[in-house]
Amino acid sequence: MSGNKKVPVRRCVGCQEMKNKKEMIRVIRTKEGEFLLDATGKKNGRGAYICPTEECLKKAVRNKGLERSFKQSIPAEVYEALEKEMGLLETE
Repeated sequence: MSGNKKVPVRRCVGCQEMKNKKEMIRVIRTKEGEFLLDATGKKNGRGAYICPTEECLKKAVRNKGLERSFKQSIPAEVYEALEKEMGLLETE
């Protein structure tokens, strides 16, 4: 048996590229209907993944990627929170 572990990959809702799950930001919708950014990737809720770049966020807004993933409209505050989070990531 080989010791190769499968690396989980997810599709970005912005650029539609398949990438390593750990390289992406997970956005979740809880049962209460609130949207959160999940840095750990372990919180309960329906999740969608996006690359941590401003370009992918703009594409996701333009093509309504998150709205399609969650099958509902996304409040502007969620996009603003994502932008702030990505600003923090890009400065590191």
